[in-house]
Amino acid sequence: MLTDFFYTLRSAKLPVSVKEYLVLLEALQKGVVGPNTPEPEADNESTGYKIDDFYYLSRATLVKDEKHYDKFDRAFSAYFKGVEMVADFTKEVPLEWLRKNLELALSPEEIAKIEKMGWDELMETLKKRFDEQKERHEGGSKWIGTGGTSPFGAYGQNPQGIRIGQDKSRNKSAVKVWDQRAYKDYDDTQELGTRNIKVALRRLRKFAREGHEDELDLDETISKTAANAGYLDIKMRPERHNNVKVLLLMDVGGTMDEHIARVEELFSATKTEFKHLEFYYFHNCVYDFMWKNNRRRYSEKFATWDIIRKYNKDYKLIFVGDATMSPYEILQPGGSVEYNNEEAGVEWLQRLTSAFPKFAWVNPEPQGVWQYRQSISVVQQIMNQRMFPLTLKGLEDAMRLLTK
Repeated sequence: MLTDFFYTLRSAKLPVSVKEYLVLLEALQKGVVGPNTPEPEADNESTGYKIDDFYYLSRATLVKDEKHYDKFDRAFSAYFKGVEMVADFTKEVPLEWLRKNLELALSPEEIAKIEKMGWDELMETLKKRFDEQKERHEGGSKWIGTGGTSPFGAYGQNPQGIRIGQDKSRNKSAVKVWDQRAYKDYDDTQELGTRNIKVALRRLRKFAREGHEDELDLDETISKTAANAGYLDIKMRPERHNNVKVLLLMDVGGTMDEHIARVEELFSATKTEFKHLEFYYFHNCVYDFMWKNNRRRYSEKFATWDIIRKYNKDYKLIFVGDATMSPYEILQPGGSVEYNNEEAGVEWLQRLTSAFPKFAWVNPEPQGVWQYRQSISVVQQIMNQRMFPLTLKGLEDAMRLLTK
């Protein structure tokens, strides 16, 4: 049975060896995880073990690099058909209230009739609903529930609400999301389907001679050999390196999931082209901390102030993000969908652009929709209109700006 599991992982391009597979079998044989006991509905008949225990054991024995965790999760889930591996992050709201039975779809005219709440009113009303609500609601306009026009819940319609318990964005109208989401790191080994991105990035380069004499200076060798009556006179020189320093800040998760492939291509190209590259992740907008590993974004935080102080102003600052969010996430303290941020995102964006005068924002969202997204217009203003689309021409324009 587990032989098929092994081949499923190999089919998912995971570097799993037979030796590691044998270690897993030996661990099972020696009882590292025990047989199923309670909660039979959470078990898997084909393994004879509680599925969560088997998941962590197999990941520990078969996966040697954290960058492969996401591929492993998807392969594991596909093989065992829907195993639940993620903890319940919505403990404040019973999951039964958020179970999807119906998904509401309204016409634009019907949506226009629904009354909007302001930020303060939304927050205050949500507190009241937590205190007052005692049971599941569906299809209504007031309580936390599903399939209605209430500003609180999932799978409904409201022009400005708080999304709770929904697996992903549907209408891009939520001003806050009451969930903790798991993001994956961008894959820096992604093979590029085109060299265009790398060619565009090469506009941003400043070569310098450094290091040991490990590169043949062909022109000088020919010249010296000719001057030496044909006797070979080899001349070496230090290898040339692109001396440009780049600080890359990348939006991850949420609406950015639609752009993963292109952002991974860009990430691969930047790691190839720039020797001095530093990168960090953020979600939607930069606040008081960022991270380098999405699986440890709460345990391994990097304070934004420390990042600003760590790197000199000669670093070129490049933001990569779709800037698609609620405007409150940029302009309002407490607007983050992840936690209660004390300072508005705009404060941190202004601090970063002041610390690094050479900056640009690269947006993977199609440029034709920018005018319809209020948050994109806000970010454009903060960036002094230095926002460029993630296209060949857009990258060339951005690199040209950063070289000035």
